[in-house]
Amino acid sequence: MKNMRLVVMIEVAIMAAIALILDLLPSIPVFNTSISFAMVPIFIVAFRWGFKASTIAGFLWGVLQIVVGDLQALSFWQVILEYLFAFACIGFAGLFASSIQNALKTEQKGLATGLIILAVVVGGFTRYIWHFIAGVTIWASYAPEGMSPFINSLIVNGGSYLGATILCSIILVLLLISAPRIVLDRPSNGIAKK
Repeated sequence: MKNMRLVVMIEVAIMAAIALILDLLPSIPVFNTSISFAMVPIFIVAFRWGFKASTIAGFLWGVLQIVVGDLQALSFWQVILEYLFAFACIGFAGLFASSIQNALKTEQKGLATGLIILAVVVGGFTRYIWHFIAGVTIWASYAPEGMSPFINSLIVNGGSYLGATILCSIILVLLLISAPRIVLDRPSNGIAKK
């Protein structure tokens, strides 16, 4: 059991580091926002190990962004909201792990596709709700003149959410439907299944 936890935590750390590397790559610029697929490794952890592991992976990704200086920090609370809470909340996608694994095991591709998309929508939404709150409160003074901070945050964060959700969903569906072993072939007691 101890070995298994160690294996999971090593995988969590590696996937958080991969998410950071992907996040450092140029994003797709769209209007006043950008779209990235950097959440994909956290979603893979979510579908392999569930809520707890993916919440830790997301939280660690947020911490890594702070450590390497890949953040826009206006205040202490903004960092807490947008880098610790927001990234940890991607882990809510892990609530669908067993259902996704069962659909992939039984080769129900349509069901697996729907569940993957639903999990990405939920994980992405719970992340971006924190960005939206920060946009309405902490970033309010940065809204264009004459525009409500609520509308500005909805456009900027809503655009990022929709774009990232669509992009991550496409990548994950293509990846997991063609190679379900990414999620299904998990180590058992610290030793990979053959």
